[in-house]
Amino acid sequence: MSLDKRKVKILKAIISSYIDNAEAVGSRTISKKYELGVSPATIRNEMSDLEEMGFLVQPHASAGRIPTDKAYRYYVDDLWKKVHDPSNTNLDQLRNIIEDKSNELDSVFKNSVRILSQFTKYTSFIVAPQLKQSVIKRIQLVPITDTKLLLLIILQSNIVKQVTFRMSSPIPFDQMDKISAALSEKLYGYKLEDVDSIKDSLIEQLYHVREHSNDSLMELLPYLMDQISKLEEINVYSDGITNILDLPEYNDVVKAREFISFVEDKSSIAKLLQFVGENDLAITIGHENQYEALRDCSLITATYKFNGKLIGKIGVIGPTRMDYSKVISTVKSMSEAMNEIINQNFDDENKE
Repeated sequence: MSLDKRKVKILKAIISSYIDNAEAVGSRTISKKYELGVSPATIRNEMSDLEEMGFLVQPHASAGRIPTDKAYRYYVDDLWKKVHDPSNTNLDQLRNIIEDKSNELDSVFKNSVRILSQFTKYTSFIVAPQLKQSVIKRIQLVPITDTKLLLLIILQSNIVKQVTFRMSSPIPFDQMDKISAALSEKLYGYKLEDVDSIKDSLIEQLYHVREHSNDSLMELLPYLMDQISKLEEINVYSDGITNILDLPEYNDVVKAREFISFVEDKSSIAKLLQFVGENDLAITIGHENQYEALRDCSLITATYKFNGKLIGKIGVIGPTRMDYSKVISTVKSMSEAMNEIINQNFDDENKE
């Protein structure tokens, strides 16, 4: 049995209807909603054939049909030419929104993941670059209260990481600048992956910075070195995690809880986006996903690059009945916007 033009039209109509309404689709609905030029009886026969071919399933004896993962895969593959269309009407709009108040790379990621979630209405993620290869430019300690400090670590490409912590005793303000300057001088040009191996000798070198009457630096320096070396870990930005609760597929509390538990685990998301490979655009549907919690979901991911080198990924997770055309276009536009912003605004070599 072949998938002829009429079957394709009916299959696409069923998918479109199910994407819109999340309700099993009957032949009369298709006949009324779409001008296919055939009777409901003919549509019903074609639907039976499509079910036999594995493109549709009938959840209940008296209900209509719903698309299978196989149907969505056919539908998505048919969209592929549109996906690679170079024209992108959303690109300028996205770029302008992302760049607003984004003078740091962290802000670019936070804005991008928020916008991606707002545009698609689904859960969105961005895996930031692994920082272990990043070079340290400057260290700055900022007092918040007498005993509470903010540690700013400025890396290459204007990536700024920050950590707040409390000391058991205060450090005089005039020592803050001395410590910051000494740390910056000693750590400038080192990669984060190198900090762990040099931190002990560095602590010994920096003890001369403390005032004779104050040993707070004895407590501070080991903690600072540990915080800096921990920045090698992958960072994941996410938004719209609870958007899934608005979808009828997740009315089941247990099912919704399993999904939220999975997507809140940053290591799981990092592994998930790593698993889908390094293609500029990738789509996994339903049971193509390796994790049980995502078997009713589709994942659309794209890469973003710095100086032509892949440094991270963005992704959207939604139900298998997601609006693929819209989400693919949005993810692709977001990827291109991030590429332009990162390469234009965070390339130190072009600035110097």
